[in-house]
Amino acid sequence: MLLVFLWMGAAYGTRMLVEGACLAIIALGLTIQWGYAGLFNAGIVGFVATAAFVSMIVSVPGNERFNELAGAEALALPLLILFAGLALTVIAANLRWSCLPLRFRSAPAFALGIGTILAVQVGLNPAIVTLEREHEWIGGLGLPLWIAWPAAALAAAGLGWTIGRITLGLRADYLAIATLGISEIVVAFLKNADWLTRGTVTVSPLPWPVPPPQDLGFVLSRGLYLGIAAVMIAIIFFMLERAWASPWGRMMRAIRDNEASAAAMGKDVNRRRLEIFVLGNAIVGLGGAMLITSTSIFDPTSFSPLNHTFLIWIMVILGGAGNNLGTVLGAFLVYAIWTVSEPASLFLFQAAADWAQGSIGWAPPADLHTRALQMRVFLIGLAIVVVLRVAPGGLLPERPVRYE
Repeated sequence: MLLVFLWMGAAYGTRMLVEGACLAIIALGLTIQWGYAGLFNAGIVGFVATAAFVSMIVSVPGNERFNELAGAEALALPLLILFAGLALTVIAANLRWSCLPLRFRSAPAFALGIGTILAVQVGLNPAIVTLEREHEWIGGLGLPLWIAWPAAALAAAGLGWTIGRITLGLRADYLAIATLGISEIVVAFLKNADWLTRGTVTVSPLPWPVPPPQDLGFVLSRGLYLGIAAVMIAIIFFMLERAWASPWGRMMRAIRDNEASAAAMGKDVNRRRLEIFVLGNAIVGLGGAMLITSTSIFDPTSFSPLNHTFLIWIMVILGGAGNNLGTVLGAFLVYAIWTVSEPASLFLFQAAADWAQGSIGWAPPADLHTRALQMRVFLIGLAIVVVLRVAPGGLLPERPVRYE
């Protein structure tokens, strides 16, 4: 990190630390899913995108043009249908429906969910057509970030509850397939719902929890933001460490290591897995909301599995799944490699090209920038091979808890 500050400057280094801290929070959410309970979440990008959208829509000011075109009353009935339908769906999902055969007991909740989606779509369609014709969007609620960030965490947790309720009773590969598929659906929806997210036009600037760079300067403003992120990491880290050493943590490790034995001891395996899946996604959502706020722009096209799923998994694996300190260390290490590798590779490529051209008359290729960008993936892959060869459990593997 010191080399990054000395070589790239304080502004670049501070921005990297802020984004690395937000990614560390996301990685902590994943490590309790995989490290604590053995749940393979292959759709981190969907939860990050959901949380980022909710944080944006809650915090940005409203759009007066929307009131002129469609009016807030156009949303009243669809929102009422949405909340009523969600409530009925949750109630139906928790009822036993003993009057129905076992294989059909999920049918009422499924039918209510599909009916709610269709009814909301029909109710919103006139307002959507008007807004998209005028290239406008509905705008936000203009609420403070201390409301927007918890709302984002709750939204990610709600999406996790929906997926987990359906898939956690099945084998682990079904969870991976479901999270991967639903995350792609979420990202595709956000990219194409111009009336809701402005699509490729983007939403900027997003409100900040501290005075923005234009008021305090880039480094000082980012430094204050880094302080908030560090406090969040410390709180989450302390709570997870306490949970890991508690009877709840012992129970989760028992379910992870031997599901059949835990079930034989009377533990509700599916319910406990759903708890930790929802908790992990809430933490992922908080980190995603903080990450999108730090960039000060909401761009639905920026959410990609490479940056927001693959990279998070590498942070957890290299740092040490099940070890919270190792996860934080892995997040900063992997993100440092990811961000510095491109300018470092370009510098080395340019130096080698200048030497070759001056010494042997060799003309360098014109796409050095593209090749330097591709070196990020190569160096991350090299780091995976080296670390897992030397330390298969990660840099700081899971520590067994000893009880006196």
